[in-house]
Amino acid sequence: MATQPTPSGTRTAAATLGGNLATWRRLLGLPAAVVAERAAISRSTLSRLENGDVGVGLEALLNVAAALGIREQIVTATDPYESDLGRARADQTVPKRVRG
Repeated sequence: MATQPTPSGTRTAAATLGGNLATWRRLLGLPAAVVAERAAISRSTLSRLENGDVGVGLEALLNVAAALGIREQIVTATDPYESDLGRARADQTVPKRVRG
């Protein structure tokens, strides 16, 4: 089975997210080696993440965010009940699975 190319919007978002993580690291004055150690990943994996490599796993992303003290911000940013739509529909039952 052939893999689909990564959509350009996904690549752009990954590059932006990686750049944001690198900026957080620099703002905090943390060397890459320290963040990599705290996140239990290699320095090269951190570099790939900061450079927008979409192949870096979710665990590495969340570990780096934790090392930078921003994991909860990322989790909250994706909470549907923190959105106008989620709050408007909070009293409705949300299906566990939507069939397509």
